[in-house]
Amino acid sequence: MGIGSKIAATGIGLALVGAGVWFGGPIIAGRVIHDYLVTNPEVLNEAMDALQRKQAKAQLAGVKQSVETPFPGAVLGNPNGSVTLVEFTDYACGYCRRSLPDVAQLLAKNPNLRIVVRELPIISLHSPDAARMALAAAEQGKYAKFHDAMFAAGQVDPQAIEAAGKQAGLDMDRARKVAASQVVAQELSRNLDVAGRLGFSGTPSWVVGDRLISGAVGFDQLAQAIAEASGG
Repeated sequence: MGIGSKIAATGIGLALVGAGVWFGGPIIAGRVIHDYLVTNPEVLNEAMDALQRKQAKAQLAGVKQSVETPFPGAVLGNPNGSVTLVEFTDYACGYCRRSLPDVAQLLAKNPNLRIVVRELPIISLHSPDAARMALAAAEQGKYAKFHDAMFAAGQVDPQAIEAAGKQAGLDMDRARKVAASQVVAQELSRNLDVAGRLGFSGTPSWVVGDRLISGAVGFDQLAQAIAEASGG
């Protein structure tokens, strides 16, 4: 059923509800609503989706531009891409690691896709250390290399962080200074604040267009959201 037909059907349903209230009171009205929703259950899904989008748009109001503006260098894919997907991630997050093939597939299929990665170190004791080193890698233009090496390590501890930095080819003395800087500390604090404002309590979490998505939802759902955001 097309949008126009659904609107017409909804109008008829409401008219019937009105008639039910007039002639038979709330019992008939309730039965009409019940039967209409049983016959057209997709209306509930559409209403819920519309509500979630409206709520997401309200949550993003005033912060969307800052959310989509990366810490310099903390980008995967096309840095000048016309479509932006934001990912809040933690290197200790198994679901984030599970999402890596989905991210790789999205990038392979979308040459204009820019993934802005926001470090959200909330899971393990050493998550903040890994996040700080990731931003230090971004400062050296080697964010993607560190990102891949850190997730490939399979664990987050000082030794794994150091090894990932070296594997990414970082100037480690310079990286340690940047990782300890106030600029990096402010970035992580801002990410935590924004994630809270958007209602994200875990990783991975995603922002694309006016949609907020939580969890390792898989390639198909992310691809659909990207297509909608790009007008596809």
